[in-house]
Amino acid sequence: MIRDFHAHIYFDPDQVEQAKALGAAARDKFGVPEGRYHVRPVGPHPRGSCQLTVPAAQFGEVAQWLAFNRGDLTIFAHADTGDDLADHTRHVVWFGTSEPLNLAIFGQ
Repeated sequence: MIRDFHAHIYFDPDQVEQAKALGAAARDKFGVPEGRYHVRPVGPHPRGSCQLTVPAAQFGEVAQWLAFNRGDLTIFAHADTGDDLADHTRHVVWFGTSEPLNLAIFGQ
């Protein structure tokens, strides 16, 4: 069962303000929580990121909006089912070029 979706906005140091503007716009438009902006890789993510937590019923609408409003930012979105490895490898959608994740934190 999908509890919700996480949409991670990836950014480089020179894109922090662009990422913050996108995250704030998504928060304001859809009411989705906007997480902390990590300027360094954290968890499995290969570079700076911020997580938007999107209710499952709202994901289609939010995903379409992100696809058309992300500019040159990459977004990694995945289901949250409780199976972290599957959620980060099989239950995923990339907006922009996919990037290798650090799966070692999941025992891989």
